[in-house]
Formats: sequence, C-alpha cells, structure tokens
Amino acid sequence: MDGAIAWNHTTGVDIDVPRENWASRMGIILAVAGSAVGLGNFLRFPVQAAQNGGGAFMIPYIIALLLLGIPLCWVEWTMGRAAGSRNHGSGPGILNVFWNHRLSRYFGALGIFIPLMIYFYYVYIESWCLAYSWFAISGSLGSAAGSNNAGDFLSAYQGLKENQWFSGISEAYIFFIITFFVNFFFIYLGVAKGIETISKIAMPILVILGIVIMVRVLTLGAPDIAKPDWSVNGGLGFMWNPDFSALADAKVWLAAAGQIFFTTSVGLGLIITYASYLKRDDDVALSGLTSISINEFMEVVIGASIAIPAAFVFFGPVGIRDIAAGGAFNLGFVTMPMVFSQMPMTAALGFMWFFLLFLAGVTSSISMLQPGIAFLEDEFSLSRKQSVGLLSAVSFFAAQPAIFLLDKGVLDLMDFWAGTFAIVLFATGEVIIFGWIYGIDRGFDQLHHGADIRVPKFFKVVIKYVTPAYLLIILGYWSYQSGLDQLLLRKVSAENFPYALGTMLGMALFLAAIIAAVEMAWRRKETS
Repeated sequence: MDGAIAWNHTTGVDIDVPRENWASRMGIILAVAGSAVGLGNFLRFPVQAAQNGGGAFMIPYIIALLLLGIPLCWVEWTMGRAAGSRNHGSGPGILNVFWNHRLSRYFGALGIFIPLMIYFYYVYIESWCLAYSWFAISGSLGSAAGSNNAGDFLSAYQGLKENQWFSGISEAYIFFIITFFVNFFFIYLGVAKGIETISKIAMPILVILGIVIMVRVLTLGAPDIAKPDWSVNGGLGFMWNPDFSALADAKVWLAAAGQIFFTTSVGLGLIITYASYLKRDDDVALSGLTSISINEFMEVVIGASIAIPAAFVFFGPVGIRDIAAGGAFNLGFVTMPMVFSQMPMTAALGFMWFFLLFLAGVTSSISMLQPGIAFLEDEFSLSRKQSVGLLSAVSFFAAQPAIFLLDKGVLDLMDFWAGTFAIVLFATGEVIIFGWIYGIDRGFDQLHHGADIRVPKFFKVVIKYVTPAYLLIILGYWSYQSGLDQLLLRKVSAENFPYALGTMLGMALFLAAIIAAVEMAWRRKETS
C-alpha cells in the first residue's frame, strides 16, 4: 500500500495515512469494467433494443453514451481519484472535497445507499445464475426445458409454486448463501488482493464464454425449409433493422438513457469509490474510456448476438415478440434453456451461459459493497475485518425481503427507487457539483492530471451544460410519468399494499440511518 494524504478537518494539515491502492492499471480497468458488465449486458440490453425500434434504438443509445455515459464516467473517475488522495472513498467524503458544504455530505449518502440497496436484491438474482449453472450441468434444467416446462421450473425454484422439481425455496436459499459468501470473501481480501484478483480472473473467462456462445449461435446453420424466415439472419434483422418511427416516441429516448445508466454503472457511487484507490498521478482519462469501451463491446457486440438471435431461430418472428415483451428474466431463465435444449451439447451450453451470467453478476455485486466498506474504513477508521463484519450482517438481514417476498412486488419497488430514480438524481448532483460548484475549468485540469490522452474541449460544454440538462429532463419526465404513482403506491394491489408500504418505510429509514452516520462521522473528526 502507498501512503495517501488525508485532510485533518481540525488543523487543516495533510497527514500521512496508509491506504490501499490498485496493484496495476489493468486491474482497475478490469475492476471498473467488471462492475459495469453485468446481467443487463446480456439480458436487459437485447430486450430493450428489440422493444424500442430495433436498430433505431442505437441512435438515442449512442447519443446517451456520448452525452451521459462517457462524460459522467470521466467526472466520477476524476472526483474519486482526487478525493482518494484526501482519504475519502465514498460518496459523502468525495462530494465534500468538491463542495465543502454539509449538504454535499448528506447528498453523497446516496452514493452508499444506492449500491447497497441494489445489492440487497441483486445478490439473490445473481445466485439464480449459480444455481442454474449447476442445474444445467446436472441435466435437470435441460429435462424441464425439453418438455417446455422451463417457466414452471423457474417459478418453483423461486418458491412461487410447488411441483416435481422444487418444494419451497430451500435449494434457492442454499445457493443464495453460497453466493453471499463468495461476495464477502473477495471483499474481505481487500481492493488489490480481492476485487482486483477476481476481476482479473473473471473478466477474461467471461469474454471467452461470451465469444464461444456467440459463435455457436451465429453458426446455427441454414433455416428449416418449412420455416425459411426462422434464421440467425432473421434474428439479427429483428434486433437491428431500424424502425425510425420509434424515434418520435420520448419513451424510446428515455429507455436508451436508462440503459446507459444501467450498463455503465455511472450514478451508482461505484466508479467514484473504485477511482479513489488510484494514485494521485494515475491516468483517469484513457483508463475511464477503456473501461467503458470494454463494457460496450460486451453489450453491443456479444450481448446483442446471443439471446435474441438464438431465440428467433427456434421460436420464429411471432414468438420472438412475445419473448421480448416478457422481459429480461424470462429471456435469460426460461427462453434460453429451451433454446439450448434443442441444440447439441445442451448441458455444456447451458452451463456456459449461466456461469457467464454468474461471473458478470459477481464482479458487479462486489463493487456494490465497496462504497459501504470505504465509508466505514475512511470515516470511522474501522478495520477491514470490522467493516466487512458489520456490512455483512446488515446486508444479510436486508436481503431477506427480496427472497421471501418476491411475489409481493418488493423487488420491483426497490429497483425503481434505488435502481432508477436515485441513480439519475445522484448523477445529476455529481455533474452539477463538478461542473458548476467546483468549476468546469478546475475540473478539466483535474481530469487531465497525469492523463494519457487529451479530452476534446467540446466535453467542457457537454459536462457543464448538456449533461445536466439531459439529466434534469430525464429526472423530470420520469417523476411525471412514474414518480407520483410510485410514491403514493397507486399501482399496488390491496393485497400487496402493506408490503409495499413497509418497503418504502424501510428504504427511507435506511437512507436516514446513513445520513445520520455521515453526520456522526464528521462530528467525530471535527472534535478529534
């Protein structure tokens, strides 16, 4: 570990404090890329594209990437590295370095709240991937899928029904425990020995598995003579042929922006934390661009070339529309097993697919834990062991509603407020603090400190004016479209209302507890 520089709030003097750093440049790039490459690259993206104009979807997608994804990526890498040299690695401390005001610390609490709240349900979904890897290689999944019962298999595994495959969620809970342990094992090992190590191992394997499955799908062969339209080319056409009329629909533009947030990890408080473990002279301009490029390759090239084209070959142009409308979970856990059941090497292909998803999930979920760990270590001076112990207890308890109340809409509610609304809100605050309060000229100087490339001056205008305006429009439209209904729980059934209300209160209390902890940490430092 290198010595970092911490700011003494009382004396205003820099003091030497040992703080972890990444062991290599490739390590941080792969770690950030790993946090971004997740289930959304292989499941959510193809469904979003298919539902929103096919190839035309790529127009607002690329615009959102250029005006939101890349600028926010640079902002977060820059803010994180600068604050890391002040011994801050989580949202409250990082934003406070760029805006020395109590409100910045309170607002920065979202950088801890968002990733942890997402983790509470994401880790359970991630465990499905590990379980399905086992079910695929053992043959039980292929048997269910081969008899067109993949949907019943999933429902029973989730505990939503009982049948010949599962009775209750005992097996699902075992795989949840295993996945939970894997996450905290690597977090316990630390930034370099844990996060960087698993990223260096998982990311290359993930890429190889993705390419193998993609090649197998793209070489499925000539279509059945009786069904000439059921082909790989037809599936690629369904995915990429543009319906330009869709561009007139504002929802398509919002869907594209939402996908960029979902896939690049900006606005979640993850990148700023990872960047805080950089050394003061490490490049952030080229490294940030490289990490986001890896993510886009995994999403646009590999992710788009597997699920939808494969499903199209076996279910045709009519069936594929129902599959796309069914959402990402059905595509990944129901349709793909049915596709593999009709192909040679069913078990091997199924294992590779779900293990790929599991690796993508692990590298993402681990990143969701680090902001909380960084907060406890940096602001309360807890040891790694103490921080991991405390956070594991909180996370284990908080993950239970997503497991046992899956049919009550709890997961969807958590996903909207933490995984949608709060992300856009936090990103908006970040870019305004960086571009307006700290100042775009100073911010650009920070971005270029130690940089291996020069970022075009055009992005000064983008970061200061275009990105905030874009975000405020999205925030306003989402609030108008869904916010009030979600806040008042208007679309929740009477049966599920008590669970929804309890979830809302639980999230509010959790955020309030984080803000209270932030206040406690700063008072502790000011009086020390």
